[in-house]
Amino acid sequence: MFFHIGNNKMLKLEDVIGIFDSDTATVSKITRTWLSDAEKKGEISAATEQIPKSMVLTGNRKKEKIYFSQLAPRTLCQRTEKYEK
Repeated sequence: MFFHIGNNKMLKLEDVIGIFDSDTATVSKITRTWLSDAEKKGEISAATEQIPKSMVLTGNRKKEKIYFSQLAPRTLCQRTEKYEK
């Protein structure tokens, strides 16, 4: 299944590792360093041109990727829950 994270961006539900609030997740220096490294590797994609409210970490056997979305984490979680039933 796929789900919409905003700005015409769809992700495979099976690849989602976690959905995080971008305000609280980026407080830690360790997380900021990890995000900086991911940006240098080209592993970050923005699904918004606005200030992001959430970040979605995806991964499969090949690679991890981080997507920023303007939608709230709760909204994204609700979208994933309707497919898990």
